[in-house]
Amino acid sequence: MEEHIAEEIGRRRTFAIISHPDAGKTTLTEKFLLYGGAINLAGSVKGKATARHAVSDWMEIEKERGISVTSSVLQFEYGGKCVNILDTPGHQDFSEDTYRTLMAADSAVMVIDASKGVEAQTRKLFKVCVMRRIPIFTFINKMDRDANDTFQLVDEIEKELGIATCPVNWPIGSGKEFKGVYDRGKRGVVTYSGTEKGTREGESEEFPVSDTQTLGRILGEAAAERLLEEIELLDGAGASLDLEEVRRGNLTPVFFGSALTNFGVEIFLRSFLEMAAPPLPRKADVGLLEPAENDFSAFVFKIQANMNKAHRDRIAFLRICSGRFDAGKEVRHVQGNRVLRLSQPQQLMADERRILSEAYAGDIIGVFDPGIFSIGDTVCAPKENLRYEGIPTFAPEHFSRVRQTDTMKRKQFVKGVEQLAQEGAIQIFQEFHTGMEEIIVGVVGVLQFDVLKYRLEKEYHVEIRMESLPYEHIRWIENKDEVDLDKLAGTSDMKKVKDRRGNPLLLFVNAWSIKMTQDRNKGLVLTEFGQN
Repeated sequence: MEEHIAEEIGRRRTFAIISHPDAGKTTLTEKFLLYGGAINLAGSVKGKATARHAVSDWMEIEKERGISVTSSVLQFEYGGKCVNILDTPGHQDFSEDTYRTLMAADSAVMVIDASKGVEAQTRKLFKVCVMRRIPIFTFINKMDRDANDTFQLVDEIEKELGIATCPVNWPIGSGKEFKGVYDRGKRGVVTYSGTEKGTREGESEEFPVSDTQTLGRILGEAAAERLLEEIELLDGAGASLDLEEVRRGNLTPVFFGSALTNFGVEIFLRSFLEMAAPPLPRKADVGLLEPAENDFSAFVFKIQANMNKAHRDRIAFLRICSGRFDAGKEVRHVQGNRVLRLSQPQQLMADERRILSEAYAGDIIGVFDPGIFSIGDTVCAPKENLRYEGIPTFAPEHFSRVRQTDTMKRKQFVKGVEQLAQEGAIQIFQEFHTGMEEIIVGVVGVLQFDVLKYRLEKEYHVEIRMESLPYEHIRWIENKDEVDLDKLAGTSDMKKVKDRRGNPLLLFVNAWSIKMTQDRNKGLVLTEFGQN
């Protein structure tokens, strides 16, 4: 039995996909699902009104704007492996959600647009990866369009992101001149042919690069000569593929292709599944927990309300870290100090759900949440009592006072705001000595205000007014039990608030006020991170 559990865990590969908006992340995700047989026809994120929306973008605002604002979870089988994909928001305003998702992933796939290279938001998302210290695999997409110089693209990744690169394959031309890729390991050429957007297979030819006759015939003499020169340069200058360095997050293997036309996607998927590690030990307060040698344990990394319009439900997403989950068995919710059965355990394919009876370390499961879970909570076998590391809360950078326009809808307003705060979509604060009469909302990126307004209107039928506040800096008080908050000597631009757990915080307009407040209050310890 234990052997079976270890075998199942060894088959798991759990990764997050990150990218700048429009780099083709959603298209790549769909093509993975196509190869895994999970869908039969790839949709289009932003096509005609009649076109199918991407399977991973299920929220209405995402369909309207063509951006991912939440993270969805997709599972499929390929080549004997069980693959869990965590799709993340591409927009930097949702980098906090990306960070939480990366907590649940074992590796990340970074998608880069070949014609744009490393963009500003890619940098921010990459920094989130570095904070997690996880292996990063790079897919340079859209080679069927005119691309930047390949050496420059690779150099830019190294300079801008500060990570060494190792191209696993190499593109032959781009745009109309895109002829295929050179596989460095096999020392062979795989030719490109444009395929139907929704199909799996395209006509391509493989032959060794040493067959100069075929090389010249298919590529043309000039392109063949250029490729041989580039191979020589690559072999002389590039880092060799060291899996240990990849797994430490110091080296990124680089692949090239076109998700839209399906070229290079399966080549990438095969290589990635070979190189990526199965679920690894996770740090808890009792030490490192080995996935196959311990009983069931998991943590909550995401909560999503109202996924199903017909039922105003709330789903808590759990990353299983060790052992096997059995649907009928009791588990301990550590933070709530209670033993319970997880209700309606399911795996999700965007908005489609499948009730499951078992799952293993590496898997992501959704369970019905009656309002008891918070992000960062640990769930484990009843006889265990352990806690995984909490997930830090990013300091908000924008604040607004929020009020409902219809005073009769106060109850729905408070419920909606509280539920969205529990999801981690926003952070809510109150004036220090008042209750929920005054609600201040803090967000990492301003686009989150649009999502708040939209979701309150659509899901809770509440219209709101937002009044922008000038605060730009927030600090939690680490030693709150040692400080008399009523006697705190602050600055004129400081505001005392409390978070939804009652913890005291200080808001500042100016950065210099933080230091001044600390100088005026000896022993006051302020921190930039709260804890979920």
